[in-house]
Amino acid sequence: MGPLSLLERVERAACVSIVALVGGMQVPGALAAGSELSTEPIPLKTEEELPKRTPPIIEIGPDFLGTGNIPKGFELPTGAVWTPALWIFGDLRTAFNYFDNGEDPKFLEWANRLDLFANLQLSGTERLLFGIQPLHDNRRFSGYIWKPDSNDGFQDELNLDITTLFFEGEFGEIFPNLDPEDTGSFDYGFSVGRQEIFFQEGMMFNDTIDSVGITRDTVIIPDASVDTRITGLFGWNDIDRNDNREDGDAWLVGLFTETDFRPTTTNLDVAYVNSSDNDEGGDGLYVGASATQRIGHWNTSFRANLSVALEGDSEAVSSGGLLFSEISITPPATDDVAYGNFFWAIDEYSSAARGELAGGPLGRVGILFAAVGLGNFGPALSNRTNEVFGGSLGYQMFFNDARTQIVFEVGGRRGTSAEIDDAAAVGARFQQAILDRFVFQIDGFASLQQNRDEGYGIRSELLVRF
Repeated sequence: MGPLSLLERVERAACVSIVALVGGMQVPGALAAGSELSTEPIPLKTEEELPKRTPPIIEIGPDFLGTGNIPKGFELPTGAVWTPALWIFGDLRTAFNYFDNGEDPKFLEWANRLDLFANLQLSGTERLLFGIQPLHDNRRFSGYIWKPDSNDGFQDELNLDITTLFFEGEFGEIFPNLDPEDTGSFDYGFSVGRQEIFFQEGMMFNDTIDSVGITRDTVIIPDASVDTRITGLFGWNDIDRNDNREDGDAWLVGLFTETDFRPTTTNLDVAYVNSSDNDEGGDGLYVGASATQRIGHWNTSFRANLSVALEGDSEAVSSGGLLFSEISITPPATDDVAYGNFFWAIDEYSSAARGELAGGPLGRVGILFAAVGLGNFGPALSNRTNEVFGGSLGYQMFFNDARTQIVFEVGGRRGTSAEIDDAAAVGARFQQAILDRFVFQIDGFASLQQNRDEGYGIRSELLVRF
């Protein structure tokens, strides 16, 4: 697959270590040959020997990932036992960006973003999540702009708009008295409110939508070694279409499935978006299918997505297909990742919903295609899916116990019609974890583009996680 972020890599390593230490699971021994697992169990560690916990900025009630006894809590009339805890956490991002895509305008800016959340944890399955993004409004960010001259000066985008507010839980856990022996079929998860909807790795859905979803997990097919999860979704408001703009008249329904077979995990997703605004929106039908598996030592994922504009093409919805593949491997004797991601966009594929900062469906291809989501720094290569094929090749290296990483990537796009320009780029990313809560990052790229001048970009960012 594509490169992991530094925080994802550190958190994944930490989780594996904690599980191994606490649960006494067997992990590869220092003297084990090849990929063979050691037969010697790891002894349990004391609390003093475990990695130190990094708490959120505010904790009221039981600690997040804390140790020790669980409080008694209180019992609801339904039989559920809730142990409330309030955790407040978030990310602060501040960056200096210079972006030149080969034509005016060029951007030189200081941009800031704060994602702040309050999580009211009621039990292991029930919670209420509230979130705001007070330093930016749509595509405008608080900070300072030097270029273009027409917009120079300080930018104040302070606001208290609610960007996340949803409740999620499981019916069987809220009403355990209905099935005290846990032999029935009450294990239905649900979530309702303003929440992130993300399917087909963001190619089909990547948006925050006022919606309700119901999930039936562990659907077992008799006499077959498969496990299926089915989710039904209805969204009624705050739907951004393929042009990253809100369609106030749109609503949607979708059915999403995930099935675990022994050799592979497959997804089959179907959605319909209805809009009475035929000038800015229009109805659309969307289908996505994928398969993710290991083939020998290779990690692979293959995806096929289809969009059908039912009332004519527009920027919000258009007809087309997207074929996508991800292939990666960890070279022997390293913790590095070598990857190749490739795509073919047939006609003009469009997503069912894309957030205002999500960019186009090709952001998954690599760091040269991904939207930054902070300021006016755009991708080195367009992430739009209109009659084009291409891909990226990259190598991600880790140092200092995965606290330092460097990614090198080359990529390109080639149009399948005369109207689409060709482009190629090279780019790099450096990330360094500092203490427990900070990550410093530098990105840079250079691009060659048909019918444009050369493009360049460089940015530095400090991420504070609290």
